Amino acid sequence: MAEISAADVKRLREKTGAGMMECKNALAANGGDFDKAEKYLKEKGLAAIEKRAGRATNEGRIFVKTREDNSAAVLVEVASETDFVARNPEFIALGEVIAEKALERECTGPDPELSGMVTDLATKIRENMSLKRVKFVKAAEGGYLVQYIHGDGNIGVVVSFSSANPEIFSREDVRAFAFTIALHVAAFNPMALSRDKMDPAFLKEQEDIYRKQMEGDEKLKDKPSAVIDNILKGKINKYLADACLLEQSYVKDDKITVEAALAECGKKAGSPVEIAGYAYFKVGG
Repeated sequence: MAEISAADVKRLREKTGAGMMECKNALAANGGDFDKAEKYLKEKGLAAIEKRAGRATNEGRIFVKTREDNSAAVLVEVASETDFVARNPEFIALGEVIAEKALERECTGPDPELSGMVTDLATKIRENMSLKRVKFVKAAEGGYLVQYIHGDGNIGVVVSFSSANPEIFSREDVRAFAFTIALHVAAFNPMALSRDKMDPAFLKEQEDIYRKQMEGDEKLKDKPSAVIDNILKGKINKYLADACLLEQSYVKDDKITVEAALAECGKKAGSPVEIAGYAYFKVGG
């Protein structure tokens, strides 16, 4: 039987994260061959992950990266079983690397190689993990991107702005306003930028729900159809005001809408400011 050195056991433990005795046994089972022992432990880790594959991964962390030239950004969700693992320094470091690589490659979804990196860490930690979502966001021409991560990475936001005069995005007040809009999106999670961006099928479904509710309302049963239609229209308008970013009450002043706050910012800056789009990720969402 090959002699197992303490140095090899230590090195194998550092590389795989397995326990000291587990590393020693792996080296012994493979005649002291370090590479074979590493493979042996990895296969054991994969087997452990397969057993846990059915377990829910509702925890994790959102990572956001923006290019230095502000031309593009990426949002990444790496999922885990527990929030304990989501706070693990190795988990966080891996997410940062994956976000960097996803930005470089302009990934529009999980990449096999990047997913493999998550699997490698999962075999080491022995917990079910996955690269759940990736979204690439390109800035509007001459526009400006702002990112925001909330809390311990449970929410990530990227907002894309545009203006006829891109130079206004060098102004501190405009940048501060843009960041506030990102905070607003994180806080209120709008369903769409504006009502014309809402899915017509979803709106029809919502209208049908309201109509059914009204049909069961005794106070409305004798009302003329025109009155019913007006009440229904009012309900839909209220729903859209809550759901659409531009119509929501501005986070810093609930007496005005986000659209009005944009207009005020543009007036001060000397050129209109518009939201070209946004992306919102929430862990488990």
